[in-house]
Amino acid sequence: MKDIGVRELLERYKAGERNFKGANLLGTYLNEVNLSGVNLQGACLSEVDLSKANLMGANLTEASLNGANLSGADLSEADLSGANLYEAKLTGAILNKAQLKMADLIDADFTAASLKQANIYGAYMNGTRLNGAIMPDGKIHD
Repeated sequence: MKDIGVRELLERYKAGERNFKGANLLGTYLNEVNLSGVNLQGACLSEVDLSKANLMGANLTEASLNGANLSGADLSEADLSGANLYEAKLTGAILNKAQLKMADLIDADFTAASLKQANIYGAYMNGTRLNGAIMPDGKIHD
């Protein structure tokens, strides 16, 4: 998919479209938007501001989210399998029942995030900050 502007994305989403597979949204500002159920598989979302966004049930498999701001975002039941979240900021994010299998979480900040029942099997977590995060087993990480 070609580059897509924020206005176009939001208008098409509002009209009922959910498939934005491979979209290039590099560095865009999508603070507090509702994109629940969106398909952004393989999309370029590097350096995107999605803070406080509703991404419940979103398909973000193999998406590039390196350096993205997802602070306070709701990613419950989202699929981030194989996604690149290198240096992403997810402080206070909700990732309950999210799929993070084989995701690159290196140097990502999950401070005070909720990962209850999330699947982090095979995720790369070198340098990942988890202070105060609620882990998949429900325990709070020190």
